[in-house]
Amino acid sequence: MPDHASVSAYLDELAQQRRQSPHTVSNYRRDLRVLCELAGESGEAGKTKLHEIQSHQIRRFVAQLHARGLGGRSLARTLSAWRGFYGWLGQRGVALQNPVEGVRAPKSPKALPKILSPDEANRLLDMTTAETTDLLTIRDHAMFELFYSSGLRLAELAALDLSCLEDIAAGEVRVLGKRSKLRLVPVGSKAREAIAAWATRRVELAAADEPALFVGRRGGRLGVRMIELRLKQRALLQGLPTSVHPHMLRHSFASHVLQSSGDLRAVQEMLGHASIASTQVYTHLDFQHLASVYDKAHPRAKRK
Repeated sequence: MPDHASVSAYLDELAQQRRQSPHTVSNYRRDLRVLCELAGESGEAGKTKLHEIQSHQIRRFVAQLHARGLGGRSLARTLSAWRGFYGWLGQRGVALQNPVEGVRAPKSPKALPKILSPDEANRLLDMTTAETTDLLTIRDHAMFELFYSSGLRLAELAALDLSCLEDIAAGEVRVLGKRSKLRLVPVGSKAREAIAAWATRRVELAAADEPALFVGRRGGRLGVRMIELRLKQRALLQGLPTSVHPHMLRHSFASHVLQSSGDLRAVQEMLGHASIASTQVYTHLDFQHLASVYDKAHPRAKRK
């Protein structure tokens, strides 16, 4: 079977028999087109056929793509498409081996999470006297204070019910995190005050039988998308970056607590990370802060 025919047959099977999404099939088509180009499949005689390609050639192709600017994640996806195609060829006896097996994409540098500085966090959460009487602003203030105070995930905050008010008044909140893991997180005084203020006004919005702590204009549980939009609007109003999102408040919480305490294990517990490795990214943020202070303060580090 010619290479172009085998690629087409494989893509047809993905779309029709395996019911892959059009987006996935389109990505595979693009990745296999790249493979054909790298293999020299332009219709000219004497070019390497796909089923003849060896592992060392796949590694060279990866190096070429990396040199063109493709990052580790993109290359990993491309290799996955190639690996699946060669597995399909092997099942049909066209390819004697899968040359992509054992080939790994280069690791991309892990992007550090973006955070707000303590001053930016304070600017986001500070309310004017006029705002203290607006119902929706009071609700939003309670949500954002809780995000920053306790490092909650967006879904965890949206899922809170009125039953948590007693715990919050006592300085803690129970949330059901990933893998249905329950954890207890401290709640600071500013957040407790903001939530108490919202609790006294909540009845003005909430439907009679609605259990959610945070509700929208129609009285039902406030959705995650609306929470994201309200935070973005608040950030714009306060002159903060347009990319402010709920997870940025979670990152900011973790980084600021770690900078002050240095207790990585405690931050892991509060965030609900299963592995300490997930929390260690905040040590890099802490080092960046220290390095910035050093650059500004050390007499031999200052730039002229």
